[in-house]
Amino acid sequence: MLKQRALLLLSLCASLSAQAGLLEDDDAREQIKQLETRVVKLEDAAKQQTKAMLDMQGQIEALNTEIRKLRGQNEEIAHGLQDAEKRQKDFYVDLDTRVRHFESTEEASKEAAAAVAVAKPVATPAAVELPAPVSEARALESAYDLYKIGNQAEAVKAFQEFLKKYPDSVHVPNVNYWLGNAQYAQKDYPGALDSYLGLLKDYPDTPKTPDVLLAIAECQQKLKRPIPAHKTLSQLIAKYPASAAAAQARKLLADTK
Repeated sequence: MLKQRALLLLSLCASLSAQAGLLEDDDAREQIKQLETRVVKLEDAAKQQTKAMLDMQGQIEALNTEIRKLRGQNEEIAHGLQDAEKRQKDFYVDLDTRVRHFESTEEASKEAAAAVAVAKPVATPAAVELPAPVSEARALESAYDLYKIGNQAEAVKAFQEFLKKYPDSVHVPNVNYWLGNAQYAQKDYPGALDSYLGLLKDYPDTPKTPDVLLAIAECQQKLKRPIPAHKTLSQLIAKYPASAAAAQARKLLADTK
């Protein structure tokens, strides 16, 4: 009996040991599964973080590209403004020089006329006619003053009168340009367009060509002619890419998309 009990006890111990071993293997497997799950989650998180970093890097590069583009446009605008200011300054210096010269000529003419009148009086005094260059300069100055103060209706008349009276003047290109601007300000878009087109036809090499092309495109837009306007803006950008007018043309094209 004692022997049987001893054998049974030994059998139970062996069974318990086997069960304990099985329990330990199950715990180990469960821990491995948990570790694998954590590794997978960490890998997914790492992938997501890497993707986010790549997306952010792409956005940064796109912003840097846009900044470089804007800087280039700003440089073009600044350069164009400098050129425009220089041309305007040169024009006024030239105009002032001409006016001073003409005024001197006028004064000399008056003195000569006075001397003749003293030396040989006449029964009916005749008005002393101003030299043609002096009259031309004063007509230009008077018309431009009307344009500057915003009296566009009278400026249009004055510019048109100047062109009729002095068709061979060196100022004809500028007068045509200002005439177009004054007509545009009055919303006379067909008239302004004719003035700008006539200017380019008669003076294709004028320094104002980029500004005139931009003005033509704006007239075409106002007249509901999108296809010609798009063509004119594209021509401006292609021929004068560094001008301030080209920068404005790019903006107009972008706004129409």
